[in-house]
Amino acid sequence: MTDEALVQESTSSEAQESGPGQIDTEPELEQVKARVLELEGLVAQKDEDVARANARVSELEQAVDELDSKLAEAVSSYRTLAVETNPQVLEDLITGDTVDEIKASLEKAAALVSRVKQGLEAEIASARVPAGAPERAPINLEALSPREKIQYAIGGRR
Repeated sequence: MTDEALVQESTSSEAQESGPGQIDTEPELEQVKARVLELEGLVAQKDEDVARANARVSELEQAVDELDSKLAEAVSSYRTLAVETNPQVLEDLITGDTVDEIKASLEKAAALVSRVKQGLEAEIASARVPAGAPERAPINLEALSPREKIQYAIGGRR
């Protein structure tokens, strides 16, 4: 082979080795390097954004935990107040983990107390005995013997 043929063959083999995904020229290589640096900068910026977002999420989770504990305290205080202001209702009947649940249980308990109270009042009313001595009624003289009638008439007692 001639020198020219060898040069052409080496040039064509280099072109084949570089393949379609590889870069043949120096300016293209510089452009790719610049693009890689640009993308690395964007990735670093996004990493910083993610870190700030994670820090914010952590702060918000802590705030939510604090609010949850304050809410639990408020609900507990509300339940205590509901028990104190409703002495006719048993404390065990007032339940719930939220203000609405406590209100609902208090309403149910108050309705139950009202029904029991009405039932007891009805029972007492039906068994009511008049106060004081019974009314005076004349003695039935027909049931007395003649001797008892005479004795009653003269006011004697036996």
